[in-house]
Amino acid sequence: MTSDPSDDLAAVMTAAAAALRAPIDLDKTLEQLLASVIDTVPGIDQASLSITTRDGKIETLAPTDQRVVEADLLQYELGEGPCLEAALTEPVVEAGELATDPRWPQYGPKAAALGFGAQIAFQFRAEPHARGALNLYSDQPHSIDNDTRALGALFAGLIAVAMGWARQDASMNAALITRNVIGQAVGIVMERYTIDPDRAFTFLVRISQDTNTKLRTVAERIIQDVITKAAAVK
Repeated sequence: MTSDPSDDLAAVMTAAAAALRAPIDLDKTLEQLLASVIDTVPGIDQASLSITTRDGKIETLAPTDQRVVEADLLQYELGEGPCLEAALTEPVVEAGELATDPRWPQYGPKAAALGFGAQIAFQFRAEPHARGALNLYSDQPHSIDNDTRALGALFAGLIAVAMGWARQDASMNAALITRNVIGQAVGIVMERYTIDPDRAFTFLVRISQDTNTKLRTVAERIIQDVITKAAAVK
């Protein structure tokens, strides 16, 4: 028995309303919203946010998988790709088959090598200065349909609302710091256990879930452990 799409949409809106209750913890809210994207949007396996900063840089927030971080960074470094175009210019950018899309001859094959077949990105804006893109990735090519587009646009709007509610600079800076802290912890875990970035990220997420601790807190503890041990050696 298949579920009624209207029931799915109602569930999404209920969860989103709960996540947007003030006062907002921006890190947690974005993580919850992107987790809901993965659970709800048809054909989508991973997601992230690309946020433009005042100094012209683009940062990735709330990635659901380490592969997404790598794909986003590739687009920033190569200067091409759906999330980059959506964050800077176009309202919606879609690639049905990344490996062969002629618009991104460098990024497309590299994204396919990471295991992504299709991608769609939705631009969002939140006053006074936040702008970016909701990046949705699929492992399979030609997996994006009208339901994907409709629900993706809905979530992009919800993210804009969350950004607008948490528009204080301190909140935005905290979210960016969280991304950097998690990235450092992933690197430490990779080196310590000789594993790839995806497994290192999954390792951190599992600890977070098993201990009911925020992902950022887990990452901070791992970094502090390294600092403490290094100081003891000196």
